[in-house]
Amino acid sequence: MREHDNEPVPGLPEDLPHGERILWQGAPSWSGIAIHALHIRAVAIYLTLIVLWGTTSAIANHQATVDVVVFAFKLTGLALTALAALVFFSRLVARTTLYTITNRRVVMRFGVALPITMNIPLKMVQSAGLHVYRNGSGDIPLAVASERRQSLVVLWPHVRPWRTTKPEPMLRSIPKANEVAELLSSALKAASVRPEIRVRVPRPALVETKAAATSGQTVAA
Repeated sequence: MREHDNEPVPGLPEDLPHGERILWQGAPSWSGIAIHALHIRAVAIYLTLIVLWGTTSAIANHQATVDVVVFAFKLTGLALTALAALVFFSRLVARTTLYTITNRRVVMRFGVALPITMNIPLKMVQSAGLHVYRNGSGDIPLAVASERRQSLVVLWPHVRPWRTTKPEPMLRSIPKANEVAELLSSALKAASVRPEIRVRVPRPALVETKAAATSGQTVAA
């Protein structure tokens, strides 16, 4: 059971208005959050180096074998606890997040401690990117035309990396990212259709020629 399964419309703050329909719903994978948002691989390498450095330093200081083993176990336990905390947080993020694409907007429901709903009308989306990983999952950042600056802290980890001046909300680590991107592209094209502009062409003006002027007649150009 997910966080939003007990809602009338999972992932949405209220029932859909007349004429709006859901095109896609999905959530990030916890492993994608752990690897690409929390960089758990880099953290694991760093903690491993800390454990090795601490153990070799203890050996270099000629400490007793028992003390070295105990110290190494303590460091390893702390490292594993830190990695377990990152995994636990990643699972919470995946559990409390639900992305929705309708024919009118993109809705992002997220928040581990404080649930937040972000509605992005398709007509306000200037562009959408796509970054696909080897397993087929990927990220879809959205460039939104809005004078109001989004908070990087509030959006994280559902935000495009390294965009601090103008943060871009992002559908992060979603499965089958290519298919979702194609669906979103079609929805954006449909939402950006403008009414036909009719140009009124003025009728040809009446031009008075010399010959017609002498005879007192006018002819159309």
